[in-house]
Amino acid sequence: MNQPSPDLAIVETRVYRGANVWSYDKAIHLVVDLGSLEDFPTDKLPGFTEHLLQMLPGLREHSCSRGRRGGFVERLNEGTWLGHVAEHCALALQQVVGHDIRRGKTRQVKGQRGRYNIIYGYVDEQVGLAAARLAVRLVNHLVQPDPEFDWDQELETFILRAERTAFGPSTQAILDEAVSRDIPWIRLNRYSLVQLGQGVHQKRIRATMTSATSAIAVDVASDKDLTTRLLGAAGLPVPKQESVRTVEQAVAVAERIGYPVVAKPLDGNHGRGVCLDLQDADEVRAAFPVAKEQSRRGWVVVESYITGRDYRCLIIDGRLAAVAERVPAHVIGDGQSTVEELVDLTNADPRRGVGHEKVLTRIKVDDAALQLLADQGYKLGDVPPSGEMVKLTLTGNMSTGGISIDRTFEAHPENVEIAEEAARMVGLDIAGIDFICPDITEPVRETGGAICEVNAAPGFRMHTHPTIGDPQFIAKPVVDMLFPPGAPSRIPIVAVTGTNGKTTTSRMISHVFKGMGRKVGMTSTDGVVIDERLVIRADASGPKSARMVLQNPRVDFAVFEVARGGILREGLGYERNDVAVVLNVQPDHLGLRGIDTVEQLADVKAVLVEAVPRDGHAVLNADDPLVREMRRRCSGQVVWFSTAEPGSEVRDMIDQHCRRGGKALVLEPSERGEMIVVKHGRREMQLAWTHLLPSTFGGRARMNVQNALAAAAAAFAAGAPLHDIRQGLRSFSTNYYLSPGRLNEVEVQGRHVIVDYCHNAPGMRMLGDFVDKTADNLAATSELGRVSRIGVVATAGDRRDDDMRELGAVAAQHFDVVVVREDVALRGRQRGETADLVAEGVRAAMTEGARCRQLEVVLDEIDAVRHAMARSNPGDLVVVCVDKHPTVMSELENWSNQAQAGSGTPDGPVGDPDFTPAPVTETA
Repeated sequence: MNQPSPDLAIVETRVYRGANVWSYDKAIHLVVDLGSLEDFPTDKLPGFTEHLLQMLPGLREHSCSRGRRGGFVERLNEGTWLGHVAEHCALALQQVVGHDIRRGKTRQVKGQRGRYNIIYGYVDEQVGLAAARLAVRLVNHLVQPDPEFDWDQELETFILRAERTAFGPSTQAILDEAVSRDIPWIRLNRYSLVQLGQGVHQKRIRATMTSATSAIAVDVASDKDLTTRLLGAAGLPVPKQESVRTVEQAVAVAERIGYPVVAKPLDGNHGRGVCLDLQDADEVRAAFPVAKEQSRRGWVVVESYITGRDYRCLIIDGRLAAVAERVPAHVIGDGQSTVEELVDLTNADPRRGVGHEKVLTRIKVDDAALQLLADQGYKLGDVPPSGEMVKLTLTGNMSTGGISIDRTFEAHPENVEIAEEAARMVGLDIAGIDFICPDITEPVRETGGAICEVNAAPGFRMHTHPTIGDPQFIAKPVVDMLFPPGAPSRIPIVAVTGTNGKTTTSRMISHVFKGMGRKVGMTSTDGVVIDERLVIRADASGPKSARMVLQNPRVDFAVFEVARGGILREGLGYERNDVAVVLNVQPDHLGLRGIDTVEQLADVKAVLVEAVPRDGHAVLNADDPLVREMRRRCSGQVVWFSTAEPGSEVRDMIDQHCRRGGKALVLEPSERGEMIVVKHGRREMQLAWTHLLPSTFGGRARMNVQNALAAAAAAFAAGAPLHDIRQGLRSFSTNYYLSPGRLNEVEVQGRHVIVDYCHNAPGMRMLGDFVDKTADNLAATSELGRVSRIGVVATAGDRRDDDMRELGAVAAQHFDVVVVREDVALRGRQRGETADLVAEGVRAAMTEGARCRQLEVVLDEIDAVRHAMARSNPGDLVVVCVDKHPTVMSELENWSNQAQAGSGTPDGPVGDPDFTPAPVTETA
């Protein structure tokens, strides 16, 4: 039998930032190749399981598919594939750094031996990806030892990396509280700047500073001299102090105040540069450069040294939230161990870690610690007597290895009042008041002591994870301050998907709510629109654009067009949508990213339905069988819309749904036309005649009848009153200003021109039906009794060859002349290749008796438009399927303007008299 080789490799990586085809929550997706390891499950690798569990003992807790502790170990012993092992290693590594993630699955890629999809959850994207890379290296190392792979060093590096990218304990505490209240959050940078809430309801935090924190108050707290003077003016106990810039000034102030003194940076933090208990001028001179180095402005504060214990009082929104006694990093002698051995023993405490990785920080023995030891008469190799406390730092900061003791319920009421008044004087919404006093349980004014510092953005770790005492849930008052009980944190989200009609439906929904006075943020293939202003012109139907809208502080209602590509690439980009709209599922975009069938495409679009909460709605097209099946995936209520006639099987299903209290929008035909009817339980409410809606062109544009039904159903599900929905639909038209590039009708030199974004065969069928009806109407008023139909068509280069041919064949059924062009973006094709495939479809249809009598190929879009206009006559119908609609509309406007100026004739292109089209022409 062949020997195993370390062949496990990551082939592809995707990061889903919201609900996706694999998971309801954000996840990382790896495609891995096992290579020769496909033949070596874990039971065929001697010693593999034992060594793996030694390196990652947390794997013993994984239940895997067994649903019980140790289930994964059972799978290892029975034999499981190494892709599955890599998944669990990635989860275990994240758990090592405190990320409680347990979601994961591994599935073989269909039809590809040795390739697997690995999907697992994450808290921090960079940590999750680093865990995947290290997991693969670990598995390969266990298969065949790599002499350069040092597991302890690799794990330490991973932990340090996680520490750099992870939130600090204070930020994490606030986020945990926000999540427990269903408040969404978005990380805005690599550090601790976080947005809580969405749109108009958003608040921001950076560590423990909030969007309500006064910038002036932060400046005051940063100036220790100013802070002391303000507090002293309010009658609060503070030490004597002055700010100095030179050593001699520091000595002079110390002499005037009286020894012992403290030297500290004017604007420092975390206890850096603080030198305590300076007994004479020489010590002041030695301490001055240490303090000045940590001062951003070069000023050093010299103040009287207050003896006593170090207490931190945390004030949130003007009220005391917690009190902690801070004890500097130290060791306690046992009469046998050296100082160095005692430090190692203390750092071995599982609660201590690197930086903020755990609730306590490891003690670091640096030059300052060695000097402090010497001042106490010790060296690292000395053995302190049993019970003696040996200090390793002077300040009690947790970040330098100190410990904390909770004293929240022991503080004397007068001391509480002093701390609250200090926070009010400085003006901070969240403040850390540092007391030095003999005992916090006794009044400071009687026992002696003072406020030595007021801190903006105080750390929460000493309160949430005290070394001794009960933890205080101080994130609660912070979130209460930002989001008082009953205050909203989310804005309504309506997400629209489908093969065709997404953009128009999204615009209709936005138009309805804009008419209600809402500030609507909308994403579509045309860009990002905020309150009817196009702020970004791009294909914005993906998750990044959705997050942009949710970050905008003006938006109070969001409408997202959601495309298949964005879902497959990154997921939804948000947690859930209140209303999901699925218009249709038709064969388009197949053969891309593993989606080869319409059923698989339906699974992708169903992600929106799965993201509907229990109090949300899914608006589904009852006429589409694939969309109908999505009702089983919806946790909320289903709202049907349908153009089916009464008495049909679909209408019977809808009527039964409504009899059970459900909602639906249907068409009721009559002699006057078709009425949109809202059904809710046994009630029926008339909404609007379809032929009176401008977007339907008198009912001829059946695609917009369906879109209007879907938009009305979505607005109804989102809580819009019927009269506002009716007004919105009646005032929405497909003019270029409301719906650019979607069924825009313009008249150019007597020619009827339709500009649309149609780019696939199903869409062309709907457009062709509209063209037939429109041409019949025009023919009825024409002197000749007929009109010529000229169509400019194209499709995207990433479609399948057969789909391109089908588009050409369908176009040939509805146009007398088909002009085939190409998009600017070829999407992997050669220039002219896409047009040739569409033209093949046209030719095939022409040989079978299609309407088309002439095929012409003009690759450039503007040249194709000019050619179509040049060969048309007044009264003809010209349909342009566009790629860049602004340039096409500009070209058509030039034709109209120059015709009015009399500089051209209908027989040639008015805009460019020197233009001579050179199409490839075929005539039947």
